[in-house]
Amino acid sequence: MDNFPEFRGFKKIARLSRDIIITEKIDGTSGLIYIDEKNNIFVGSRNQWLWGSIEPDKMINNHGFGVWAHRNQDELRQLGKGYHYGEWWGKGIQRGYGLEEKRFSLFNVSRWCMWNETPKLISVDPKTNAEKYQDKAPQCCYIVPVLYNGMFDMLAIGLCLERLALEGSVASPGFAPAEGIVIFHTHAGIMFKKTLVGDEKGKVDQ
Repeated sequence: MDNFPEFRGFKKIARLSRDIIITEKIDGTSGLIYIDEKNNIFVGSRNQWLWGSIEPDKMINNHGFGVWAHRNQDELRQLGKGYHYGEWWGKGIQRGYGLEEKRFSLFNVSRWCMWNETPKLISVDPKTNAEKYQDKAPQCCYIVPVLYNGMFDMLAIGLCLERLALEGSVASPGFAPAEGIVIFHTHAGIMFKKTLVGDEKGKVDQ
């Protein structure tokens, strides 16, 4: 087999009829908090590092996200080791949402709940019956709003979009126009987005 090319098998196909989680798509800028094994904190945007506790004098601001993370670094370390993605949004960023402040909203709604909420049950180990619950987010963080959690359903997707079109944002109650939704397919591990305006064109063509 030494003369054969690298074998690449066909990837397993995920089933469409599985659970999805629909959240509000907030119009801000992407933010990243990374915490390493030694509890060092690093802050990033969509495509670059903004600040890190190893070299604290070097900073790129990105609408104040770097400064905010620096000021809240001790509290943000409560997120624990790993990559934590979210949206940095509010006053002076994109549509602003009528806020007088900026907020960081975490994307992983399955893992996190707000600091003042009761954690929901995530799963039960079939062997040990051990229950796993959500973690409480640091008090300086928000969570993107969940609009639907259930089986894949195009009607549910349409109703979520209709709700935002009629009632405005859930993240900033009543603010209009809302941007759209993000659909996370749990079995495939893939996210899709739909916007209220220009969805068929995409950001590049708008």
